[in-house]
Amino acid sequence: MFFLRMIRRSFTRQLRRRLLIALTVCLSATVSVSMLGVVFDVGDKLNAELSTYGSNITVQPKSDAVVSDLYNMEGGPQSGADPTSFLKESDAAKIKTIFWAFNITNFAPQLNVHAQVNGTAAAVVGTWFNKTLKLASGETTVVGVDGMRSWWKLDGSWPKDDTDQGVIGTTLAQQLGVGRGDTVTLRKTTAAGNTHEQKIRITGVYDSGDDDNSAIYISSSVAQVLSDLPDSVDKIEVKALTTPENDLARKAAQNPAALSQDEWETWYCTAYPSSIAYQIEEVIPGAVAKQVRQVAALQGNVLQKTQAVMILMTVLSLLAAAVAVANLMVASIGERSSELALLKAIGATDGAVSRLMMAETAAISLLGAIVGAALGSGVAQIIGQVVFGSGITMRPMVFVLVFVLLALTVLLASVSSIRSILSLKPAEVLHGR
Repeated sequence: MFFLRMIRRSFTRQLRRRLLIALTVCLSATVSVSMLGVVFDVGDKLNAELSTYGSNITVQPKSDAVVSDLYNMEGGPQSGADPTSFLKESDAAKIKTIFWAFNITNFAPQLNVHAQVNGTAAAVVGTWFNKTLKLASGETTVVGVDGMRSWWKLDGSWPKDDTDQGVIGTTLAQQLGVGRGDTVTLRKTTAAGNTHEQKIRITGVYDSGDDDNSAIYISSSVAQVLSDLPDSVDKIEVKALTTPENDLARKAAQNPAALSQDEWETWYCTAYPSSIAYQIEEVIPGAVAKQVRQVAALQGNVLQKTQAVMILMTVLSLLAAAVAVANLMVASIGERSSELALLKAIGATDGAVSRLMMAETAAISLLGAIVGAALGSGVAQIIGQVVFGSGITMRPMVFVLVFVLLALTVLLASVSSIRSILSLKPAEVLHGR
């Protein structure tokens, strides 16, 4: 009881210094909780943010993948030649049957060919726009380029699937002198020597900001009839929520067979781009799935740099708190030197006096840490809304980690004050020397 009464009296006698210690710890806790809260949740937020900028996995026939690797070529509407190897369009829906099916947010098959558009040679892309798929599980999902080209500026509306509608790039539209509501004629001579024509009504003109502006996008079923290639696509773009790569993911991307059993299980059951690509290859015959390296590298680099900055801010706030608390405790001991010397003179040991000072500091620091943790949670939500447009999920381990770090910080700051207590000589202090 005497010990608790001493602690209580110290707050009333040195209220200003105690409040300064509480405020210091509160500010450090606020910064630490908010920064670490974002650090532990930033991976998912960055993946969701970057996933709005197109696909991060592409699926191709094996022969096309080998050629693109050898000659550093990418398939697509501007590849310059019609494809010679194909996947079955009907197999595309199998992508939603893999282990990480719920991480597959969108996908769209493509048939990239070249045809005469109103007499002008142009790239034609047959794809899905807003296609509703009914899965084997009974669920339905909507996929297509509508959800994968969010950065496109579209003047008009997306076409309906399996119709004679299409959208045209700004460059090609200006070249042909056509716009929304106009009709163009596509003419294609197939490999067998047959010539097919198809009239396409333009529902919109898009600006992609790249070479896609020289293409026209139509329904895949119409493109297959035009090219005499039923149920054929040469590429599937996949957008997936993934975990940024680490050493294990990079090792598996080179050769999954080189992994040990434990490594393989960890890799397969983690949403790395390479593990999702591997599972896609398992369900689509004759396919090679590859991650878009630029996107994967961007995710990893941005995540590492963001986490490094936030962790550095946390460390600096803890160091600042340690210095401030140490100075405040030394100043407090200087003001109370007579009181502490008297305690030692009447029989209190150095350990007892040190425990008293540490208990006082711990009590006020705990109060500051609790208030700071609550404020830090609010700051983290503000950061999440401003930067990512959504809240931050605060994990319990963040609070545990911050309280442990603050406890170590306060303990470290108390070392200098304890040394001051040990150096107090009651006779000299009480005699005013």
